[in-house]
Amino acid sequence: MNADAPATLARARVATRLPAQDLDRARRFYAEKLGLEPVDERPGGLLYRGAAGDFVVFRSTGSSPGTFTQMAFEVDDLDSVVAELRRRGVVFEDVDLPGFRTVDGIAEVEGNYPSKGARGERGVWFRDSEGNLLGIGEPIA
Repeated sequence: MNADAPATLARARVATRLPAQDLDRARRFYAEKLGLEPVDERPGGLLYRGAAGDFVVFRSTGSSPGTFTQMAFEVDDLDSVVAELRRRGVVFEDVDLPGFRTVDGIAEVEGNYPSKGARGERGVWFRDSEGNLLGIGEPIA
């Protein structure tokens, strides 16, 4: 990096932080329901590493309102991932709002943000054991 260039966040790595009132319960959820194991575990939190980034579930006395997507995973085959997660007991949110509706738990999001696909994205949402709202999306080319 150029020592004369101003420091910005343009090249920073993004890492999500999700609160958990019960860290043991959260660890079980992520392992049993999502098939994820932490790469590092400390008294105050769990570090998970994915193909394109990290996220931490940390001990907190607060809780998330769960009114918006706090973290999302991008996959190549949404139907297969949803089927496996349902098999593991994950319950997906049903949404029925003007212009935005899920069918069998899956929504088609038009080609605008936050979608990365040229024609949009197919997506699902679910809550973890701590009430955090998580999403899974598949861009539509």
